[in-house]
Parts: sequence; C-alpha cells; structure tokens
Amino acid sequence: MDRRDFLKTATTAAGAAATDHLLTTVLHAEGKMPESEGMLYRPLGRTGERISAIGLGGYHMGKSSLGEQESIQLMRQAIDRGITFMDNCWDYNDGVSEVRMGKALEGGYRNKVFLMTKINGRTKEAAAQQINDCLQRLQTDHVDLMQFHEVIRLEDPDRIFAEGGAMEAMLEAKKAGKVRYIGFTGHKDPYVHLRMLDEARTRRFHFDAVQMPLNVMDAHFRSFSRDVLPVLVREGIAPLGMKAFGDHYILDSKTVKPIECLHYCLNLPIATQITGIDHQAVLDQALEAVRTFKPMSEAEVASLLERTGAAAKEGKFELYKTTNHFDGTAHKPQMLG
Repeated sequence: MDRRDFLKTATTAAGAAATDHLLTTVLHAEGKMPESEGMLYRPLGRTGERISAIGLGGYHMGKSSLGEQESIQLMRQAIDRGITFMDNCWDYNDGVSEVRMGKALEGGYRNKVFLMTKINGRTKEAAAQQINDCLQRLQTDHVDLMQFHEVIRLEDPDRIFAEGGAMEAMLEAKKAGKVRYIGFTGHKDPYVHLRMLDEARTRRFHFDAVQMPLNVMDAHFRSFSRDVLPVLVREGIAPLGMKAFGDHYILDSKTVKPIECLHYCLNLPIATQITGIDHQAVLDQALEAVRTFKPMSEAEVASLLERTGAAAKEGKFELYKTTNHFDGTAHKPQMLG
C-alpha cells in the first residue's frame, strides 16, 4: 500500500461527514472548574482524567535567556491560574527544563498538575535509563504521562516495538508505578503517526495520548489535523496539540494574530494545546485566549484558513516538517540508543 492509499484508508474509515463532525463538535465535552475561573478543562481521551485546555511547554522553561527563579515563578503562576498540564522532555536544554520543573513542583505543586515528559531512547536499555533520569530530575516517583519523543522516521515504530525495544522498558515502568499513561509525539509527517498507530493496533496496544503539530498552517500541508486527528478521536486517544505558532515562523508570515492561532487550536477536538511560555506577556496571552474562546463557526474557520492558505504552501512556515532544524535526535542520534 503506498502513502496516498494508506492515508486515504486511515482517514476515511468513519466517512467524510463523520470526520467533519468530529473536527467541529467533539471538543465541547469541556467545562470550567470553579477553583480556576476562566480555565477550560477537557477529557484526556478515555483515561477518565481531565486536564487544562492550555498546556505549559517545558522547553522554554530551561532556556538560558530565562533565569531559574523567573522560570520557577512563571510555572507556579501558571498553575495558580489554572494550568494543570505540564509538558517536558528528557533532552530539553540538556535536562535543565526538567530540573527547573522539578523545583517548581516542590511545596505541594506536584499534586496540582498532570505531569508529562518524554524520552528519546529506542532500545530498552536507553529508554529505561532516560525514564529514571526524568523521575530524578523532576523529583517525583512517577509521571502521569510518558511519551516516546520525536517519532519522525518510518523505522521508529519498528524500533520502539521490537524485541528489546523501548516499549518493553515503558511497560515495565508502568507496571512499577513510574508511569501512569503512555503516548508518543512527532512533528514530521502524518504518515509516520499513522504507521505508529497501525503498529500499535497490530500488537493490540492502545496509546493513551498522541502529540502533534496543530495550527493554521498545518491544515494546508501534510496535515495532522486532517489525517491523524479524526483517527485519534474515533479511537479514544487523547490528541495533544503543539506548535500553535510554529516557533515564531507562523507569526512571521503576517497572516494571522497570536490570539487567532490559539483560538483555532482550541476549536479543534483536542485535550490540550501545549504552548511555550517564557515570559509574563506570553502567559497572559495564553490565558486570555482561553478566557475569550468561543466555538468557531464553519464560516469563521473557513475564513481563517483561506487567509493562511497561500502562505502555508510547501510548508515554508512549518520548518519542523520540512527541515531537520527542530529534530533533536537528528542532531544527537546517540540519544536514540
């Protein structure tokens, strides 16, 4: 089966009408919690968990341009203002992001959040070591969600599920209580995501969550929202969005405003949209997007996509799809094991 046929099969199983319905109405199983006025909380797939509709991206928390204490205060403020979903990764800023988040979650904050981090290891040995590193840095005995990071190559599903592969370490960690839920991430091509899901299905394994780029440009080019999102919703797997701004490149296109980017993402049937926050104004902007969000009409969505269509051609503002600039495991392949 070639790529075109595979995508067609995977994305039309429920029918075109059902897909359109999923992309416009499923998200409305959300609600507000009285203790966090203005924040929306959504179900995490079929896990029974509910998480904030905006997630705090961990990468920015470890940037050298952001002081440690400033980073810790931003994270705690985000939690105090209703954000519960914390994103991180074993390789972010060589571990600094996890170390800082671990410090921020001291003093009772760990019990207020749904903590997610990721590993790069493809072998059982590498994955097991990275899982333990994550727990040590984050100062916790377990994470709520652990994900296989950067599933961006066609061979990644084979390596992860192989005998002696990373899945063995992940399942052992779950059995030991170190991991509650399991997912994977990627940003390169929806076909790789679909292949990972197909491999899991073949092995009767059900992922709890899948992370992918979702934004106003993605809708036009190698679209995760078109090809992967309906599959996740149909199978009860929590979709986690990222790259609302494509780093800064989507905003550089001058076709859309930040608040529009976030509203578009929140309008999708996702559990949360993870966004990088590295200073006060960005945190305020993310929270304002949630506070002012209202379900968009089909006409409003169509108008926004029409405005961004020409710029989105060939993925020139989605460099994570078209270059290796964002591929940490390409720059440091030794992280794969």
